[in-house]
Amino acid sequence: MRLFCCWLTMAGLAAGISARITAAEAPETSPKPAPEKAADKPADKPADKPVAEAAKAKPAKEEPEEKKTDTKHSITVHGQKLEYTARAGFLTLKDRENKPTADLFYIAYTREGITNLAQRPVTFSFNGGPGSSAVWMELGLLGPRRVVLEKDGGPVPPPYRLQDNEYTLLPETDLVFIDPVGTGFSRATKADDARRFYGVQEDVASVADFIRLYTTRNGRWPSPKFVIGESYGTTRAAALSGELHDRHRMNLNGIMLVSTVLNFQTLAQGRGNDLGFVLYLPTYGAVAWYHKKLPDEWQRRPLAEVLTAVEAFAEGDYQSALLQGAGLAPEKRRKVVEQTARFTGLPTDLVDRLDLRIPLSRFNIELLRKEDEVIGRFDGRYRGRVRDRAASNAPYDPSAEGVFSAFASTFNHYVRNELKYENDQPYELLASVGPWDWGANNSFLNVGETLADSLTRQPFLQVHVSSGFFDQATPYFATRYTFNHLGLDPALAKNVTLDYYTAGHMMYLNEPDLQKQQADLSRFIRRASGSPR
Repeated sequence: MRLFCCWLTMAGLAAGISARITAAEAPETSPKPAPEKAADKPADKPADKPVAEAAKAKPAKEEPEEKKTDTKHSITVHGQKLEYTARAGFLTLKDRENKPTADLFYIAYTREGITNLAQRPVTFSFNGGPGSSAVWMELGLLGPRRVVLEKDGGPVPPPYRLQDNEYTLLPETDLVFIDPVGTGFSRATKADDARRFYGVQEDVASVADFIRLYTTRNGRWPSPKFVIGESYGTTRAAALSGELHDRHRMNLNGIMLVSTVLNFQTLAQGRGNDLGFVLYLPTYGAVAWYHKKLPDEWQRRPLAEVLTAVEAFAEGDYQSALLQGAGLAPEKRRKVVEQTARFTGLPTDLVDRLDLRIPLSRFNIELLRKEDEVIGRFDGRYRGRVRDRAASNAPYDPSAEGVFSAFASTFNHYVRNELKYENDQPYELLASVGPWDWGANNSFLNVGETLADSLTRQPFLQVHVSSGFFDQATPYFATRYTFNHLGLDPALAKNVTLDYYTAGHMMYLNEPDLQKQQADLSRFIRRASGSPR
């Protein structure tokens, strides 16, 4: 079985920007004038009117309306029928001179029968990358339709199909899925200008402009507003909390982070930065436990007990050993090497040769080397065969291979046949949007400071965090470390909720996790929007 997640480029691990994301010198947007209604059109001029007078009365030529289609649907959720409209289309971003700069594709789901939009939440969703479209959470977690996979998220053979998503969040909130420039159907107006959007701040500014424009055109300023992002999308979401407030004075009710990376130092593994090795160790322990590679004394215990022990070791003797480096006493070093091997399922001599520092790609090829198999980066539960049995690094990610085509095939059919949106351009599920501008300063990207500042300045803002124990792309222990180091006033700690799941990066592909996550997020939205339900 295999599965995939929204892409998170490793190039970003050592890239830097200043901690505080400020307003960008990026294109502003401006709404196009509303299309002329038939009843408002001037009457035809009598034939005997002077030509000049007729020309004078003729309205100015309007710009073409942005392409969009609306379709009506219904779904039964928890025994209740829910009717909704799906809109697929573009919003055009414009610069300060009112010239188009980009067309952003989106799909919006709005519940029918809502008479008071001021009480109806709206949630803006996007995936990560940089370079991922929004399709993963739309057809995997949030939307009213989802890809059919095995119950644990494993792949099924083609032809692929969709099913109603009884776990959709549509009962709680309207949903707007955004494809950033270069992803999905979204394109810069001029192809050569696409690079203007390829950067941390440039991306945040354009998505914030989209949210402002959508909110304005659809009368949603009074509505409770949320954003939800996955992987690099969590980076974007945290930065948006500052951009929306500072640039547009739009305060969010809540931010939902799925498989989080805010501080890229927590993911970097290399000489000069031991933090990544420390924060990955509990995930290695979880994956080794899943594949039954731990010693019997630990293999017999529940995962929760194993993780508690590995976390304590990682924070204690292991971190101390890495800190001391060559100054570590030989006997102490031997004990740490042996314990590291026990908790990772790797041979003691390999841990010794690696000097206690186990790179992720090496762990993924070594854990099941005797079986000639490699394990997944996005979800360490999954395994696949290898051709080169002497490989020193994982040649591919078996948790990524299983669902690329399932999501691509189902979306391409869905958008055209169910949503009635025609476009001959390829829908870029995972696009190349490089080179990405990570910022000018020689430091790790850390938008945690932006989020902490937003929580401080907007004390009603709520944050929900979803982490999978078997996620080896954004480890849960690294996420916990990030939130433990935000420097928040203790009174604001109640504004942050961390929930954990027994799958990987896209935990919602595992149906039991999908059910739990839907319940967790529903409670969060109701609480953060002040709903009495």
